[in-house]
Amino acid sequence: MADNQKTQLFEEMPIPKAVMQLSIPTVLSSLVMVIYNLADTYFVGMLNNPVQNAAVTLAAPVLLAFNAVNNLFGVGSSSMMSRALGRKDYDTVSRSSAFGFYCSLLSGFLFSFLCFALQNPLLTVLGADSNTAEATLGYLRWTVICGAAPAILNVVMAYMVRAEGASLHASLGTMSGCLLNIILDPIFILPWGLNMGAAGAGLATFLSNCVACCYFFILLYVRRKTTVVCISPKKFGFRKGIVLGICGVGIPASIQNLLNVTGMTILNNFTSPFGPHAVAAMGIAQKVNMVPLQVAIGFSQGVMPLISYNYASNNRKRMKDSIMFTIKTIVPLMAAVLILFTVGAGPIINSFMKNADVIAFGTRFLRGFCLCLPFLCMDFIAVGVFQAVGHGRSALAFAILRKILLEIPALYILNFLFPLYGLPYAQFVAELVLSIASVIMLNRIFKSGETPAEA
Repeated sequence: MADNQKTQLFEEMPIPKAVMQLSIPTVLSSLVMVIYNLADTYFVGMLNNPVQNAAVTLAAPVLLAFNAVNNLFGVGSSSMMSRALGRKDYDTVSRSSAFGFYCSLLSGFLFSFLCFALQNPLLTVLGADSNTAEATLGYLRWTVICGAAPAILNVVMAYMVRAEGASLHASLGTMSGCLLNIILDPIFILPWGLNMGAAGAGLATFLSNCVACCYFFILLYVRRKTTVVCISPKKFGFRKGIVLGICGVGIPASIQNLLNVTGMTILNNFTSPFGPHAVAAMGIAQKVNMVPLQVAIGFSQGVMPLISYNYASNNRKRMKDSIMFTIKTIVPLMAAVLILFTVGAGPIINSFMKNADVIAFGTRFLRGFCLCLPFLCMDFIAVGVFQAVGHGRSALAFAILRKILLEIPALYILNFLFPLYGLPYAQFVAELVLSIASVIMLNRIFKSGETPAEA
């Protein structure tokens, strides 16, 4: 490898230090992303207009759908790159990154076109009605119709930069856009600024994603002699081994995300009949719960390059120690957050919107959502391991189990038994079962003696 520090990080650095060096920047980046999502909700909430807040909530599944592309080409290409680095196969690394980059770019343009062409049926599917349709479309116009390509590209490029061990730069790129978004939000949303409401939040997001993309382009140019990330058109192609390797991990990860979108859309459609106050409260509770959730995701994604590298180089002890350290760090943290959210749910929701109905709904919703946290982090770590070692089928099996067999049926059953108030508990039901399955599957990987597959 051109940079010996990368080899030292993956092969020699003490496990706690290596995991933290890779994970902490990823966690911080994830937290900043959640904060900027919360900023949209917070500043739109300052308008004290539930319709505007509901618009951001109803549009959320479309933005979440971006992650289907992010996972396909971001998770898929980064896993392929890290495993190739472990084998010292640098040609595969460069071709994998070029494939992920150009496929992401094309997918973003396709996303924008489809949203523009199908905007009316899309609003219906999202659960928007005559009260919320205009505001929801205003938000989607900037975030999706104009902004799909930069939104997808900056996340995929962060994955690829992180794959070579440059976790700090990956996080700085993502955070640069997020911080700009937080600065622009009040200017575009509030009456003393441009007074655009939810549409202003969308415009701020679009501009911020463009800035994040510029950061990565500049980074790759400055580091062009040392980085293994390649976006040269000459390296883009459809070599069978590379396409199958990326898609083998990326497609299950993408399907997992599409199922998440389906679950969120069903949740919003169940909530919509109870009015914009309930929808706004559901959105606030979900975004608050996303803060610890993103910490868990940050750890599971941050440690992936370390797991991939040591799996490919057949250093199973270092791989196992990395996974166990991550579990011992994150599970107690999630348990502490569960207690905090249970006790402080009311004041937390009140800080976003001072509306009695929204606070009453949101308090009960947040207490239901947070129950899943200690179990959910085990699921995330297991899926991260599956993706890191190229076990895409196991990741897909977990996605199907989580959404199709557990969470979506639970949404229907709990909403029937406890209308509206049963909905937040569906995720807890799913993650409780999946946490048990995670322990079993990880134990099998630890005991497995199989040789890593070559690309």
